[in-house]
Amino acid sequence: MLAVNYLGARTMTVEEREPADLRPGEVRIAVAYVGICGTDLHVFHGDMDGRVTTPATIGHEMSGTIVDLGPEVEGWSIGDAVTVMPLVWDGTCPACLAGNQHICQHLDFIGIDSPGALQQYWNVPAATLVKLPSGVSLRDAALVEPVAVAVHDVRRSELGPGDKAVVIGAGPIGVLIATVAGAFGADVVIAEIDPARRATAAELGLATLDPSSVDQAAWVEKWTDGAGADVVFEVSGSAAAVQGATDLVKVRGTLVVVAIHSQPRLLDLHRVFWRELRILGARVYQRQDFERAAELVANGTIPAEQLVTDVVPLTEVQSAFGVLEAGQAMKLLVEVNAS
Repeated sequence: MLAVNYLGARTMTVEEREPADLRPGEVRIAVAYVGICGTDLHVFHGDMDGRVTTPATIGHEMSGTIVDLGPEVEGWSIGDAVTVMPLVWDGTCPACLAGNQHICQHLDFIGIDSPGALQQYWNVPAATLVKLPSGVSLRDAALVEPVAVAVHDVRRSELGPGDKAVVIGAGPIGVLIATVAGAFGADVVIAEIDPARRATAAELGLATLDPSSVDQAAWVEKWTDGAGADVVFEVSGSAAAVQGATDLVKVRGTLVVVAIHSQPRLLDLHRVFWRELRILGARVYQRQDFERAAELVANGTIPAEQLVTDVVPLTEVQSAFGVLEAGQAMKLLVEVNAS
């Protein structure tokens, strides 16, 4: 089979190798599509070399079909169309014992900490499988994982019907959060300074504003009749966005930190105190998020056809990272088992 190896900063190779042996409790998946995300790009840049053991096969946004079952696997059949919730927890740490297994203190994030989906045949624990709804295409289903991120973020915020939400950043996750928040019944606007990303969001029917040309705090105040937004999602990773985010939130409103910030940021704690704001972190997802995400993809709530701007074969994975790095794609998929 063909598999991708990350060897070091900006270096991906494709090699022939034998599929790994199936262990008890595992299934083998013929991988159809793999999405490349910002985390994968961090790996590609070498920023996660302290965590990733090279050579590494990465990739965690995927869809595929079960082709073999290991010993002790029940409830699954060859031919089932699936995606994978790529989390393995130890079940013994304080976080797990408190019911927060998805953020286990010793979490194995499959595709980063252990081998991922950029290979034609991938063995995973059956417990990580999520069955795809009937009729959803494998191409569209590769978006279930990032949609699950958005579902978890929105659900964690406790956003409700009729609430007003600001999403800072119109990258793939920002667009998905805005779309999911709308599906939850909220009134949503995306703040984005990049004109191309703003235009893409607008083409998807999302309301946008340009913080570089308008006073976003004044805009939001007017939009909310002086109250401020019920929820603000910080998805940009920008220091300036974090510093200004608290100006957009209503009294006892919520700021959800979604972006991965690699260094400490300034935050207006006086505003947090003065308005009794709630600040939440939102990381990965739980099974209910995956199941809801699969439904949203299957029923067309997620505009998968418009979001996927590039599909490349596995043999061109190096160039695919270059396209993503240049900001030339909203969502890029690798077709792994192309005929």
